[in-house]
Amino acid sequence: MDASRSPSPAAWPGEPAATTPSSPTRRVVLRADATPTIGVGHAMRLLALAQELRGRGIEVHLAGDLDVAWVASAYAEAGVLVHPCPTDPDDLVTLVLDLDARWCVLDRYDLGPRWGVWLRRAGVVVMAMVDGPFSADQDADLYVDQNPGATPRAVGAGQLALAGADYTLFRDDLLALRRPVGDVAVADEEQRPLRVLEVFGGTDPCGAAPVVTPLVLQACSGLAADITVVTPDPTWVAPLAADAPPGVELRASGPVSDLAARAAACDLVVTASGSSVWELMCLGVPLGVVCVIDNQRPGYDMVADADLALGLGDLEMLRRDDDARAAAVSALREAFTDRDVRVERAARAQELLDGRGRARVAEALVSLAR
Repeated sequence: MDASRSPSPAAWPGEPAATTPSSPTRRVVLRADATPTIGVGHAMRLLALAQELRGRGIEVHLAGDLDVAWVASAYAEAGVLVHPCPTDPDDLVTLVLDLDARWCVLDRYDLGPRWGVWLRRAGVVVMAMVDGPFSADQDADLYVDQNPGATPRAVGAGQLALAGADYTLFRDDLLALRRPVGDVAVADEEQRPLRVLEVFGGTDPCGAAPVVTPLVLQACSGLAADITVVTPDPTWVAPLAADAPPGVELRASGPVSDLAARAAACDLVVTASGSSVWELMCLGVPLGVVCVIDNQRPGYDMVADADLALGLGDLEMLRRDDDARAAAVSALREAFTDRDVRVERAARAQELLDGRGRARVAEALVSLAR
């Protein structure tokens, strides 16, 4: 953010006066949510940062709503203390100061600049996660756009911006599964069915799976394939499974906590072009991606244009346009029948992501002091 665009500290009545904590501890507060409505991507990328910070001896707290059971369990297993979701900036500032925390990380698109302003005036170092133009008006000391292909934004004096594949955040469980591309293709690949996984976020909030699954089934016609669809509502899967082409097995799975492990064993993962794409690229898994919502457009364009993943189009076009559906089926068919194309694309994607992004972000955050 250009310093000239920074909000005026006097713009909001009741703003706390600027303070300087006498002896802030090595403690950080994360502000993110995971719900069936908004999905889990923001909370999961901050979990990766939390794991890195915990490994550096920093106490981590989260202020937010974790209304997805497996996400809440993941945070508990990571040793992160969870606090009720703050309703306004004053609530968050009060919590951060009561905890005597040194840093606060904001990761929600609908938090206006007032949140960062109040925290910074209270003497807290603020980091804001951004995705291209989203969260563009947040006020922070450090901006991180973890999307490969992103470029650092212009910032004012004393502020820092990091962007691109060098700063993508990956969790412990995913890094443990990182492997050379092609390892999943074992010697008996020609004797076993293709392993396909469909997942559109932890909760599929836009209802993408019911739109894409018939296209995947059509592309598998004449092949042996084992397809798993992650969905919070499995009732729609049974009729499609009953009419699946011969040799194709379709099953539903509820939201899972071991998604990375399941993906690592697959020949192709079909997914939304959100933050999970970077995780799957780091794993070396061949991908087909769908642009589900507007904020995924930069990431979708980047991976599709660079041929790092198979671009299947926009969800809304796949809902209503026969030509878009036919193109997606054709692209999927090529991916299913040409292993070399799948593996070469995945190798290029994995090369872009070395898995050390969270360490670089943590170094930048802890180096800042106010």
